[in-house]
Amino acid sequence: MRHKPPYKLEIFLALIVKEKRPKLLRRSWSLKPKIWKGGSSLTLLKSSDPASLGGLGALVCLSMKLFSWNIRGLGNPEKRRKLKELLRVRKVDIALIQETKKAEISESFVRSLWPGDQMEFMAVDAVGNAGGLLCIWKPEVFSLSDCCCSKNFILLSGITSLNFSCIIVNVYASNDLLKRRRLWELLCTLRTTFTHPWCIGGDFNEVKSIGERKGCVRRDVGMKDLGNFIDKIGGVDLPMLGRRYTWGSSQDGDRWSRIDRFILNPEWLESFRFKLWGLPRSLSDHCPLLLMEDERVWGPKPFRFINSWAMHTSFYHTVKQNWEHLNLEGWAGYILKKKLQALKLCLKKWNKEVFGNIKENLQEKEAELHSWDLLAEVRTLQVDESARRMELLGEVWKLRKMDERLWLQKSRLNWSLKGDKNTRFFHITATNRHNRNSLDSIEVNGISVVQPIEIKTAVMNHFKLLYSEQWKCRPKLGGHFNSINLPNNASTLLESVFSEEEVWAAIKDCDGNKAPGPDGFNLSCFQKCWNFMKHDILNFMKEFHENSTLARGLNCSFRERKVS
Repeated sequence: MRHKPPYKLEIFLALIVKEKRPKLLRRSWSLKPKIWKGGSSLTLLKSSDPASLGGLGALVCLSMKLFSWNIRGLGNPEKRRKLKELLRVRKVDIALIQETKKAEISESFVRSLWPGDQMEFMAVDAVGNAGGLLCIWKPEVFSLSDCCCSKNFILLSGITSLNFSCIIVNVYASNDLLKRRRLWELLCTLRTTFTHPWCIGGDFNEVKSIGERKGCVRRDVGMKDLGNFIDKIGGVDLPMLGRRYTWGSSQDGDRWSRIDRFILNPEWLESFRFKLWGLPRSLSDHCPLLLMEDERVWGPKPFRFINSWAMHTSFYHTVKQNWEHLNLEGWAGYILKKKLQALKLCLKKWNKEVFGNIKENLQEKEAELHSWDLLAEVRTLQVDESARRMELLGEVWKLRKMDERLWLQKSRLNWSLKGDKNTRFFHITATNRHNRNSLDSIEVNGISVVQPIEIKTAVMNHFKLLYSEQWKCRPKLGGHFNSINLPNNASTLLESVFSEEEVWAAIKDCDGNKAPGPDGFNLSCFQKCWNFMKHDILNFMKEFHENSTLARGLNCSFRERKVS
């Protein structure tokens, strides 16, 4: 079914920009879309790495895949056939196409591009032989409720199959700097009208920084305009995996730039673990972009101590009881290792059964508080009802602080230096940090490795070789060395036993949010539980001072097994 606003509708925004306003159209529907049977709401995924087509086996999922491509014309039947095959292979749910160069797009024409039976679309016709936009989507994945468009963008407002209200924008920016600036101003104005989270994909015809351009003319003003636009809409520019540039000169091959991208509001990243992949160029001088979630199985997640656990009323008692319950004998390092192993299992169980999901708990408490507020508008609350409402206010405030501390910990920012206490800011930082540090693929002897088990094996072999001993007979250092003359008692102080005061001072002065270590316990855990943990920690420090040895496995990831 085609959704196309009639051009006789009046412009719905009065003052967009001071310059000549682009033609902007809007229409709302009570949709009863025509459905072609044979489609499915499930996505059959064979490979989560768009750079390769094999390897993972079949996975059924409900994740959403968005595709964007400046196709540079759809008049060639062979090009349409290859585009349809690409959409079929990648299991695309929503396709954003730029530069169709078609003066009129019919339903039969779109069906020649779309591999599925069920589909809806919206198009902006090209002016002569330039421009043209096309959006195609599965109606079971995205339900359209409102839209507007101009010759440079199509804006779709709706809700996904996961009940996520959102805005999807297909953009094709002009090569002209002033026209492009007016487009950014127009979209910023629309952002105040369409308030749901935005996802903008397409050809921006501008780079964000000089590092995204190679062999091309430098345009600082345009880069600044794009950066300001992203900041004004509160967007996140996702890094691209698989390649560095999205456009390349088809003639000389010496000019490259990244002018195609996806920009998302943080709410998208809270609901989806999206990654952006650059696909191989084949039919255009632009490469296709695929926005999708990474569904490769990387194995169990390592344990990490969550700082917001300490805000729960039962945390201290639970940890203390588990720590003091174990009566072990042996070396101090061995005892400390076993107690941390047991505490890890205890906290994972307590987190699931008692602490729960912060976001779900917060939504539940906020909904209950809202119901009491509505009741209070109708009549005066009784004493017990008013007390329950005040109790909910405290619980909501506490859960919000827990959520804030959780994302602060994931972002690895310093609380005293960050200058912001906004959870969304922490979420953006944590997401960028995750994308920057993740190993999506590696190259081994010139061959790209994308499967998790192969990546793990290659990394292990690399470091195993790096730290292996190659010497059959290690060289020895000999000779006469002069002793270092130190003031009185200085050498004694250097070799003195660690005192409780200096150990506690070292733990207390460290940022508890940093350096959790392979066992998953950061220094915040020891800061909160120092009163009953200090005996075992000091015994371990004393033992290490005397023997200069560590218990085997003390500083590595703990295995998933019960401690007797």
